[in-house]
Amino acid sequence: MKKLVTTSLAALALALAGSALAQETAPALDTGDTAWMLTSTMLVILMTIPGLALFYGGLARAKNMLSVLMHVFIIVCMTTTLWCVYGYTLAFSGEGAVVGNLDKLFLRGITIGSLNGTMPEYVWVAFQSTFAAITTALIVGAFAERIRFSAVVVFSLLWFSFSYVPMAHIVWGGGFLGADKAMDFAGGTVVHINAGTAGLVGAYLLGKRVGFGREAFTPHSLTLTMVGASLLWVGWFGFNAGSAVHADGTAGLAFVNTIVATAAATLSWISAEVAFKGRPSMLGAVSGAVAGLVAVTPAAGFIGPMGAIVLGLLAGVICLWGVNGLKKLLGADDAFDVFGVHGVGGILGAILTGVLASPDLGGLGNTLMDDPLSMSIASQLAIQIKSVGVTIAWSGIVAFAAYKIAAMTVGLRVSEEEEREGLDITSHGESAYHY
Repeated sequence: MKKLVTTSLAALALALAGSALAQETAPALDTGDTAWMLTSTMLVILMTIPGLALFYGGLARAKNMLSVLMHVFIIVCMTTTLWCVYGYTLAFSGEGAVVGNLDKLFLRGITIGSLNGTMPEYVWVAFQSTFAAITTALIVGAFAERIRFSAVVVFSLLWFSFSYVPMAHIVWGGGFLGADKAMDFAGGTVVHINAGTAGLVGAYLLGKRVGFGREAFTPHSLTLTMVGASLLWVGWFGFNAGSAVHADGTAGLAFVNTIVATAAATLSWISAEVAFKGRPSMLGAVSGAVAGLVAVTPAAGFIGPMGAIVLGLLAGVICLWGVNGLKKLLGADDAFDVFGVHGVGGILGAILTGVLASPDLGGLGNTLMDDPLSMSIASQLAIQIKSVGVTIAWSGIVAFAAYKIAAMTVGLRVSEEEEREGLDITSHGESAYHY
């Protein structure tokens, strides 16, 4: 009897210990993480509307200001709605190589008690919706000032569904590049190369603006562009540091890297302007800042601050070449240099993440691996280059098909008369300014 009691007590003790261990290892709500992720979500919304909208709007001619704002605003509204209907489940449910499954169609099964890690799953849904929105909205800058509003809607719906959602799954949601341990902390491939490629394809298919190369297409308000760029920088802290998904040291690292890479790229860009043009420009300063933000995005939580400075310095001069020399070589009218900054900066950042993340260069290694310090620069570079190539090919093919479908259904481009009058009046019946 005594032996039986002893055995029973031992079993009970083991059961209690197992229960306590299970409680320790099971995900639990962390209010600090949740508060940070809610804040990060709002910051990314800020960087899109009004940040990106004002940045692009200031670069447009006055007669197209509202058109650009409208494109960004409606894309945000449309993509966030579609994200909750089917985008989230296809990106972050299931373990397919290219897309997930429909288990969470219409956010089915998610409740206020559902967790994603240490945050409510609703917070994760909202945070990721902002990435989908800004990525699709970035493309607007390439085809601005000559596209039909209905074409923007049709293209954006198709490209979001067949390019952004699959790429988000492929890299972040359990797809084949994620399985390869491709390093993309906050969207070098998923966001910037993806959008930059789609923008370049659109610039080719829509053709050049009326008067391109013969008329001066100067920004109508660099003041608004500077305000927009500043809001982008502020919002980018949610973009990069929020991608740590915890209020921890990785978020702090991504935060400081976002500061120094942006500052270094700005200084690099305007220094190159002085060397080649004799004077620095406000447009150059804000363009350099965005180039730095783009380049550090895939690397933000993997590299050290000194690596971020190096990356920023390189991004400034290389993206300056992207919007000048490369743009001339490509011969496309990429109105606001979406590919020159986001495409080129994203490619640079994605590839160099595989170098600068090395512990020998002050990085953390590939933290997606069981042993981050075992990262090999050569093998990681091969993975990073593969991820860049896959993104360019995927986005390019989907974008081409989406533009063609928009052309066949609603028409891509406004008439020459409408373009000369300006899209504010001809497409929306209103003007940004009254004199």
